[in-house]
Amino acid sequence: MSKLQGKKIAVVGASRGVGRAIASRALKEGAEVLAVARGRDALAQLRQGLPGIEVLALDATLDEAPETLLGVMSPDVVVLSLGAVPPTRPVQELSWPDFSVNWHTDLKASFLLCRAALQKPLPKGARIILISSGAAVGGSPISGGYAGAKRMQLFLAGYCQREADRLGLDLVFYGLAPARIMPETELGMAAVEGYARYLGMDAADFVEGITDRQSPDDVADAVVELAAGPRRDVAAFLVNAQGLAAV
Repeated sequence: MSKLQGKKIAVVGASRGVGRAIASRALKEGAEVLAVARGRDALAQLRQGLPGIEVLALDATLDEAPETLLGVMSPDVVVLSLGAVPPTRPVQELSWPDFSVNWHTDLKASFLLCRAALQKPLPKGARIILISSGAAVGGSPISGGYAGAKRMQLFLAGYCQREADRLGLDLVFYGLAPARIMPETELGMAAVEGYARYLGMDAADFVEGITDRQSPDDVADAVVELAAGPRRDVAAFLVNAQGLAAV
């Protein structure tokens, strides 16, 4: 039997990159999948490429977004994989809006979704998975507040798990950080080009130096493992080419 057979899964940020890979894998594993993203055209293309998927055009950073999402589907699993492409310049070249962009997108959407999950009844055993970044562990000196925002996503998963347990809610929260840059994605290529420029080297040479690099499909595999497997004792994980490891 497929690992997610009969499950309802909402993937926020599903129109590209890692989110798309997760939505595709969930569909193949038998889940009923709701793909959520801001761009209607991108969602239409996704729907054409993945017959059977449902779509919802929604800006997940809006205060009312979780209520809208949960009004369309009562999911067994919610995966949040959206994110702004951060700046790729050193601190002294950034404005505050540049520096804080990922706090107002990635982290705000995570906060709103997790808060709603704690407030609104979800199916028994529902799981909320926040896609973070390896920058949350190693930092990212040319990406403004990106690393801090991604670290806060991991903290947030832990905070919400403790709160769910305290309130006796049957919910599971995970933060999942892809350990390495993924040039296959828009975000990853922006990071490659930014670091190559910063270090004065060729982008291809920079990519060549990335070891144990996971792919978007590896991240999707990790999401399925967290979504379908037994509850883990920790809330934050790294994934690289070797698989999952607790942070």
